[in-house]
Amino acid sequence: MTMTTINTRITRMLGIEAPIVQGGMMWVGRAELAAAVSNAGGLGILTALTQPTPDDLRREIARCREMTDKPFGVNLTILPSVNPPPYAEYRKAIIDSGVTIVETAGHKPQEHVEDFKAHGVTVLHKCTAVRHALSAERMGVDAISIDGFECAGHPGEDDIPGLVLIPAAADRVTVPMIASGGFADGRGLVAALALGAEGINMGTRFCATVEAPIHERVKQFIVDNDERGTNLIFRKFHNTGRVARNSVSDDVVAISARADSVFEDIRPLVSGARGRLALETGDIDAGLVWAGQVQGLIRDIPTCADLVARIVREAREIIVSRLAGMPEVAERPVRPGTLAELPVR
Repeated sequence: MTMTTINTRITRMLGIEAPIVQGGMMWVGRAELAAAVSNAGGLGILTALTQPTPDDLRREIARCREMTDKPFGVNLTILPSVNPPPYAEYRKAIIDSGVTIVETAGHKPQEHVEDFKAHGVTVLHKCTAVRHALSAERMGVDAISIDGFECAGHPGEDDIPGLVLIPAAADRVTVPMIASGGFADGRGLVAALALGAEGINMGTRFCATVEAPIHERVKQFIVDNDERGTNLIFRKFHNTGRVARNSVSDDVVAISARADSVFEDIRPLVSGARGRLALETGDIDAGLVWAGQVQGLIRDIPTCADLVARIVREAREIIVSRLAGMPEVAERPVRPGTLAELPVR
C-alpha cells in the first residue's frame, strides 16, 4: 500500500489504483463522469441504457476513450419490461467496442454473462441478497457488487443493511466482492474492507462531484439533504426503490398507500423522462431523483480526483494511525469497569 493506492484483489483484477468503483446510474453514467473517475484511479462506468441506441453507446464508449487511457467499464442492467430494450444489441456494441469490464445487474443475466465471458470480458454483477450473489458466482461472474438496503436504486425486498449483508455475503462468496450502498468516505472504505469486501461502489457520492453531468441544483440538493432524506417507493408492487425525498416521491408514497391504488396511478409521476428532466434542468420537483441514505455523509462537491484521493488518504490514516495502534491498548491490563478510560487514538 503506497500513499496513493490501496491494493486489493479488485484493484489487481481491474487494473486500477484505488478500490473505488463508480456505480452505473441512469442519465448520470456518461463519459464525463466515467473518465474522471478512471483518471482519478478508480473505475468509471458508463451506463449503456442512458444511450438511446446501441450505436449511440458505441459513440459514447469512443468518446470516453478520448478522455482517459485508464480502465473503465459499462453497466448493462436487465429489467423485465413489456417492451424491453434490445439488450443483445447493446451487449454486442459493448463487445465490439473492445470494452473489457462490464457491470451487470437485474433480471436473469445469464445469457449476457455467458456471452461477455466468451469474449474475455471481466463481469461484475450487482445484487442485493446472498442467494443472488451465490447464483451469480455459479453463473461465472468474476466479482460481486453487493448492495445494502441503504443504497439508492433498487435494494431488493429483504431490507438487509450493509453492516449485515456484506459480511454475510463475504462468508459464502469466494470471488472478490465490492460493497455498495452507503459509502462516501475513507471510513466507509475501511469498514467495507474489514467486513470482507475488496472495495466500494459509490453512486450518490459521485453525483455530487464537479464532473457529474447533472445540474448544480441537484448536486446541492444532495449536499443539503441528510440521511433521512429518502423515500421508499414501489414496495407495494414488489420492486422497491429508494429515491431522494421531494414532492414527487412524497406523492408516490401517498398514492401507493391507498388500498385501491394500482401502478397506473403513479406511472405519470415516475417516468424516466421526468427524472431526466429533473437532473438536467435542476427542477428538483420535476421528477424522481434517485439518491441513497448516504446523502447524510455528503457535505461538498469536489472533483473526482480530489474525492478519490481524499477517500484513500482517510482510509490509510485510519488503518495506519488509528487501528494499528489499538492492539497496544488491548494488551494493557484493564480493570473491570474502566474501559471508558482507555485512550482513543
